[in-house]
Amino acid sequence: MERRSILDLFKGVKKDQTRTYSQFKELGTFTSYFGSFGNDIFQSDDVRACVRALSEHTSKANPRCTDERIERLLSINPNQYMNGKDMLAKLRIILEVKNTAFLYIERDNLNRVIGFYPVPYLSYQAVEYKNGLFIQFTFSGNATNNLVLPWEDLAVVRKDYYLSDISGENNAPLLGTLQVVNTLDAGIQNAIKSTANLRGILKSTKAMLKPEDIKAQKETFVKDYMNFDNEGGIASIDATQEFIPIQMKPATASAEEANEYRERIYRYFGVNKRILESDYTESQYDAFYESRIEPFLVALSLELTRKIFTDREISFDNKVYYESNRLQYASAKTKISMVALVDRGLMTPNEYRELFNLAPYEGGDEFILRLDTEKTGDTTSEPKEGDNEDGNQGE
Repeated sequence: MERRSILDLFKGVKKDQTRTYSQFKELGTFTSYFGSFGNDIFQSDDVRACVRALSEHTSKANPRCTDERIERLLSINPNQYMNGKDMLAKLRIILEVKNTAFLYIERDNLNRVIGFYPVPYLSYQAVEYKNGLFIQFTFSGNATNNLVLPWEDLAVVRKDYYLSDISGENNAPLLGTLQVVNTLDAGIQNAIKSTANLRGILKSTKAMLKPEDIKAQKETFVKDYMNFDNEGGIASIDATQEFIPIQMKPATASAEEANEYRERIYRYFGVNKRILESDYTESQYDAFYESRIEPFLVALSLELTRKIFTDREISFDNKVYYESNRLQYASAKTKISMVALVDRGLMTPNEYRELFNLAPYEGGDEFILRLDTEKTGDTTSEPKEGDNEDGNQGE
């Protein structure tokens, strides 16, 4: 089967796709759900705030690999369009919006990894060709704008992994909440518009006015007084006219009701207001990291390891993993207390200096150990002269 590089998509190259694929039987379960809110949940400011927090905190993780070349690719130059931080952020956004994110692993003719591309698909389906599994991606409404990539070159990260063997479930449960929030916002806007203008009935005491005269009176009144140029807010009419105001009191949801629906969005993404407003404590960030950042990094690490390396290479402990220095969010008191980890050989001096954003020094990468420490349970030392048989110092 002819292999297309994802660069073909980005460069706008159109290639002939006359092959006939049979649809892979397992994957018929992936369907996009669209509500009256729209077809893209990322257009919601509440959703975007949650996704932004997740992607930004995720993107700060550092890739590590036993192959230095691959580590350098993942960290600095995964592809010609983005750096490692951007790649992680984009992949996390795709995952949160689509619930299934694909990272294409590009290889050269010698089967060496030369690039990593998050796949910005509109839709996809699994197809089977010569007993091999491929994913056919569509990138626009045009059926010819698609790309077929082999499964073994795709690292896949999923949320709500349930019915399909390929994809996670969709975000359909969220659309109802988004629709309500959208309606609440529209209701507030309509309420402001409806109460910002003078509304009422202009009544004339003259008998049997012609329709055109009634219309002319109304238009003159509206022109003179019901506009932004009437800074005084006062209208003047003669004895032949009477203005009867209409009180507009549109119903809107209370602040408590509106906040509850927004909290439902936050809970759906596992993000709270403290995280969104960057006003979290050390323990709050630890909880956020362990529940929302670390699982993603673990899943991506495992996927990259199994898709980049062969079983034999993995048996020799070749792997990819991501690490994130959570200690940078620790309080100064916590950081200072960790000096005990340095003189007990659990942290190098340079690693400790990094917590305070201090430059490393030569020789600071060596572990050190206090001289007054020894192994526990060491009872081989001889009794000192003058000690009693029980080991106590004699008088």
